[in-house]
Amino acid sequence: MSRIGKKLIEVPSTVKVELDGQSINVFGPKGELKINIHQDIKAELKDGKIFVLPRRELSKKSKGLWGLYRALIFNMIQGVDKGFEKKLEIEGVGYKAAVLGDELVLNVGFVNPIKIKKPEGINFLVEKNVITVSGINKEVVGQISAVIRKSKKAEPYKGKGIKYQGEKIRRKEGKKVVAAKK
Repeated sequence: MSRIGKKLIEVPSTVKVELDGQSINVFGPKGELKINIHQDIKAELKDGKIFVLPRRELSKKSKGLWGLYRALIFNMIQGVDKGFEKKLEIEGVGYKAAVLGDELVLNVGFVNPIKIKKPEGINFLVEKNVITVSGINKEVVGQISAVIRKSKKAEPYKGKGIKYQGEKIRRKEGKKVVAAKK
């Protein structure tokens, strides 16, 4: 049995959910999201609660899909109600970021600045050395944050680069420190 799939999903009063066969539409104050669920999984809406259930007997595949679609539906409801955001920190002398139109422009030590297009439904905000990526779709927010971080990952010697807020960078000793110990 799926431990995640068995949990029911509470629908807040600000969110409206429409079930149409294998299609689920979620409307909220921040926007709307839609998903088509797998044919082995069904969703039922009763008294402001969504129950996600397998259609057939449990196989290894349907157990995994059961938990997956329950988590996806829960994230959709959270997204249209409250939204999601990721914060990234830029560290390094001369490293900076700016939002120009619908692009995030990163100057992180390369000859040319890195330009990252803003996907639909995503917002960028830059305050000093912190980039905030926000939106209603958790998957897209996480993906675009990973693309930004990958453009200049924090290196282990001085810690220069882009990292998630609160992320710990394992620091290495440099050549001079290692040579002085011998």
